[in-house]
Amino acid sequence: MTDLSSYVEQLGANARKAAFDLARLDGATKVSILRQIASAIRANQAALIEANAKDLKEAEKAGLSMALIARLTLNEKRVNAMADGVEQIAGQVDPVGQVLEGYVRPNGLRITRMRVPLGVVLFFYESRPNVTSDAAALCIKSGNAVILRGGKEAFHSNQAIVTIIRDALRSAGVNEHAVQFVETTDRALVPVILKQDRYIDLVIPRGGESLIRAVVKESTIPVLKHFTGNCHIYIDSATEGMEEMVRKVCVNAKTSYPGGAVCNAVEHLLFHIDAAPRLLPAVCEDLAKAGVEIRGDEATRKLYPSARPATDEDWDTEYLSLVVGVKVVDSIEEAIEHINRHGSHHTDAILTSDIRKAEQFTRDVDSGSVMVNASTRFADGGEYGLGAEIGISTDKLHARGPMGAADLTTTKWIVTGNGHCR
Repeated sequence: MTDLSSYVEQLGANARKAAFDLARLDGATKVSILRQIASAIRANQAALIEANAKDLKEAEKAGLSMALIARLTLNEKRVNAMADGVEQIAGQVDPVGQVLEGYVRPNGLRITRMRVPLGVVLFFYESRPNVTSDAAALCIKSGNAVILRGGKEAFHSNQAIVTIIRDALRSAGVNEHAVQFVETTDRALVPVILKQDRYIDLVIPRGGESLIRAVVKESTIPVLKHFTGNCHIYIDSATEGMEEMVRKVCVNAKTSYPGGAVCNAVEHLLFHIDAAPRLLPAVCEDLAKAGVEIRGDEATRKLYPSARPATDEDWDTEYLSLVVGVKVVDSIEEAIEHINRHGSHHTDAILTSDIRKAEQFTRDVDSGSVMVNASTRFADGGEYGLGAEIGISTDKLHARGPMGAADLTTTKWIVTGNGHCR
């Protein structure tokens, strides 16, 4: 592909036209389209697994880690899960047209504010192919056209998924350009497409921090950032009788996904000084048995000598692997200060039986999701009842936390009068 400028301009122009067409569809039509897409994914299971095999072969040649290859792999179960995800999105309440507020002014003007689609979304993402179908379905549900630029490691899988979706759109009589896939892995395309603010309304980069920072640097289009998941669990002093639950939650939060390579896996455990002697050694031992490397401060290493010394850099690190940092703190206030200073404002949790401490933690921790007596792994659009997510925003403007279809809308004011003049 030699003329990148013409290519991305055509992508943008096609998406803008498709967005206009999508915005006029009613909710029932969008539900029907999404159900057809889900059926098409199931019907083309063999073709998807065949395309995925090409990616897996290239991933092995490139020496990708086993954790990344595991995320990349499609099998019968995962293809069915993709289809299920599309159906769940179809079953969600349609956000478009929802009236958020309405009132009548003293002069008789009727004012309403309603949800409307954003328009055209450009989505950068890496690894898991199911993200392709999730993102496309969420954008269709919210009436947006989407341009998908997946990572090169899943190129053939993503291409096959988008082909199935576009065929289903055509069969339903809908503009197939509602979902487009960037058909090149050439990095030179990125700064070019990020200047298409004439056509594209929002960029969502979902991947490593280097990808996100590169997009922010180059883009003339608004960017909704999905930064790192440096997630914490604070184990409070008020945990007497909760030993089994604490051990279970901490292990789940770190190890429930292979390799711990997900953004909502816990990366650091903070133990209150009164709880540490009672709980820290057992939790660390449980994690070690599950293959997790423990890195601890001095107080941690006194209680669990097998821990490696933690460095200052550790507290700012999202490991995305089976490594966890452990620290002993003197108070809940110190834990909150540590989280707000070193965390990424993604997801943080407290384990406690003290309601006032839970309220203090949820009020003062500045994160998109705050958990009480639950694993950080629940920070997920599906677990929140959103059907799926296009990502987990660590921004504060427009959307924060797991983003479902409603987060892909903006608002419009409707003012109705009776010949009113100002």
